[in-house]
Amino acid sequence: MLSQNFIELYETSFRDNWQLPALTDYFKKENYTYGEFAQEIEKIHILFAETDLKPGEKVALIGRNNPRWCITFIAAMTYGAVVVPILQEFNPHDVNYIISHSGAKLLFAGDRFWDYIATENNKLVAAFSLTDFHCFWALERSKKNKFIRNNIEALFVQKFPTGMSSADVNYPTIGNSQMLVINYTSGTTGYSKGVMLTANNLCGNILFGQDIKVHYRGSRVLSFLPLAHAFGCAFDFLYPFTVGSHITLLGKIPSPKVLLDAMKDVKPHMVFLVPLIIEKIYKKQLLPLLNKKITKISMKLPIIESTVNSIVRRKLVEAFGGEIYEVIIGGAPLNQEVEQYLTKIKFPFTIGYGMTECAPLISYTKHDDFKPTSCGKIISSMMQVRIDSTDPQTIPGEIQVRGEHVMLGYYRNPKATAEVFTEDGWLKTGDVGTLDEDGTIYIRGRSKTMLLSSSGQNIYPEEIESKLNSLACVTESLVLQRNGKLLALVYPDIDQVDMNSLSDDDELLKNTMKENLVLLNSLVAPYERLSEIKIVYEEFQKTPKKSIKRYLYNS
Repeated sequence: MLSQNFIELYETSFRDNWQLPALTDYFKKENYTYGEFAQEIEKIHILFAETDLKPGEKVALIGRNNPRWCITFIAAMTYGAVVVPILQEFNPHDVNYIISHSGAKLLFAGDRFWDYIATENNKLVAAFSLTDFHCFWALERSKKNKFIRNNIEALFVQKFPTGMSSADVNYPTIGNSQMLVINYTSGTTGYSKGVMLTANNLCGNILFGQDIKVHYRGSRVLSFLPLAHAFGCAFDFLYPFTVGSHITLLGKIPSPKVLLDAMKDVKPHMVFLVPLIIEKIYKKQLLPLLNKKITKISMKLPIIESTVNSIVRRKLVEAFGGEIYEVIIGGAPLNQEVEQYLTKIKFPFTIGYGMTECAPLISYTKHDDFKPTSCGKIISSMMQVRIDSTDPQTIPGEIQVRGEHVMLGYYRNPKATAEVFTEDGWLKTGDVGTLDEDGTIYIRGRSKTMLLSSSGQNIYPEEIESKLNSLACVTESLVLQRNGKLLALVYPDIDQVDMNSLSDDDELLKNTMKENLVLLNSLVAPYERLSEIKIVYEEFQKTPKKSIKRYLYNS
């Protein structure tokens, strides 16, 4: 257990940074200082008291990333309640299941989500809008007027007749062992579980961030990853809020063009990305330049190649706002071609590794020490790692971890909890990899997706997909095993196809895939060769962190 109290991090930050800008909604132009944010938290604490919410009871939260989402999240934690953030991408059935399964007493929701929320068969007593905190519904209609914004404002004035100051920020004593978040996962297996995270789990991630100074007082943060997901929540929101950073919310993952426009405006110092975003920027922004005939000819000369790489690096840094220190990529494997090129031009990127069950961080290395193809070093100050293998450095095995970041277990699911821990208490990540002597982790794939060849060789489909995704007219792919043979489903890059329409009869696209099959099979081991590439004309369904939901395509 860590000695630093998690809740005290926020008390200290609000007091020390009272006048500094804290949060901005990029599109709606809403702005909050740390002092204004703390006052809004106090109003929500009053609302909680009016609804008779007790410490330890659950507050469900669903909606786009906006200031009131953030206010509610921190207000619940600093009150001693348990936050249940729900991903927007969940279907209505799953949203209602999570509200019921978690036993949430209060719900805060974006207006568009309220239409399908069922108020029966759960423990809800009231629901509020994340547009302006108005009360959607109250179980006891007679109490609804107590929950309206005007009533809460009046109670706030009664409590602070001369106004709230930084000295008034005093939260209840909440120990680090207390559960503060139940984060329901949306994985590639289709099985959602409620991950129970303690104040200690969250505190460990934040203290590591403070130690390496990823963010700092006055640093600028552009937040667009889902805050309901552990990755975005920890490092685009919870951590920078403890050091006085200024966070700008984009609302959701935008198109590359919108994102790059926002980068120019905000000029962030640090950006957290999922691979899909940087891969799209590479394909849409860089490849067209690199594929020009004059560029290809020039790149054959070492001196000119070095100059071109420097120019591309500078332009890419400028595209990220010009003041970027580092881009941290996580959540899924990065395409090998993209990683190799970013390394070649010395772009300041690194790849981290984590999972919701670790709130989320397991490994990270700063970009200047990052080893290509790895996902950084284990956070030795907080975590331990081992490989379930006879030779962890050369023979891949399951990655297992333990330490300050590891969850309590799955909420109301002792069977799944028992299955995910070893008998001696290590968390089984489900990922397969190797480990260097210095603690650097290399991931080969997921243990659940690993395939076995007819000759007994282990096949990691993610490695084949990474090569295939770099070939002509391929946006993304999925490698499967059917009837003992490997095949790939490919969603084509329509922009690269020189034709007016797509259909099963498009010979140009089919011929391109035949060429891709020959080329790919020359790049992989004999037991990894594909028998066929099939074209699919609908984008693969994905989790919020943009991993393909493989279980939907296994039949």
